[in-house]
Amino acid sequence: MIYRTMNIWEGSESDMRTDATLCVYAPDNSPEIEINRRNPAVVILPGGGYEWLSDREAEPIALALAGDGICAFVLRYSVAPNRYPTQLLEVSRAVWLIRENAEAWHVDENNISVMGFSAGGHLAASLGVFWKEPFICEKLSMREGQNRPNKLILSYAVITSDTSYAHRGSFYSLVGEDKSEEQYEAVSVERFVSADTPPAFIWHTFSDAAVPVENALTFAHALSEAGVPFELHIYPQGPHGLSLCDCRTSANAITLSPYAAGWFDACKNWIKDFKTGS
Repeated sequence: MIYRTMNIWEGSESDMRTDATLCVYAPDNSPEIEINRRNPAVVILPGGGYEWLSDREAEPIALALAGDGICAFVLRYSVAPNRYPTQLLEVSRAVWLIRENAEAWHVDENNISVMGFSAGGHLAASLGVFWKEPFICEKLSMREGQNRPNKLILSYAVITSDTSYAHRGSFYSLVGEDKSEEQYEAVSVERFVSADTPPAFIWHTFSDAAVPVENALTFAHALSEAGVPFELHIYPQGPHGLSLCDCRTSANAITLSPYAAGWFDACKNWIKDFKTGS
């Protein structure tokens, strides 16, 4: 396995500098298997309400993916008091960095997914809808499209700023408290879905009390309206923050959910088998 941790601005010509790191878990090639193989890649964005980053939604996910031949990359992005668009620039740089190193890390650069949990799901969706924004290329000295993920994976993701369904704490940490509704709506990602948004794998639980299931349904509806394919799984029971739903990531018995654990195998199949054509 290729394993290393690096600051994402290593080798960057941009003047952007933060403490964000990318941890690489990439299955290595061998002449005994297939020396020139390229693997799907997944950038993992842990949750934590843009206040902190969950370990339960970081390395355990990477190891589970890498064990099935998928290159995994954990991005430890900036949280409060760092504000938007710092995190969007960081995940843009991470995807670009993976494309730059696709040969060395044995990555199929046409199959790069961004997988986010909770607030990390909001960041994944943000990249999905905002990747073409001109300020990103200008700030990063990047050619357009280098940061575009081929697929999105949204795990009980924060999506909407709508006060009926929003996890407002995530929005307060991202853009600050006491802002206007227009400022929160500017990062309410379902409003910006277009035909340029990558296909998505979405899963959530109906009983999620922290981030209501309407977040997943709202984003899926927006994708449908834009003609973007998606796979949607709504499990009837399970609290927020299930991660892998089993003993590998359980904080206690509450975060064990054998039924909802099916999301992971379904997702791995989707990563490998669903063709986006881009």
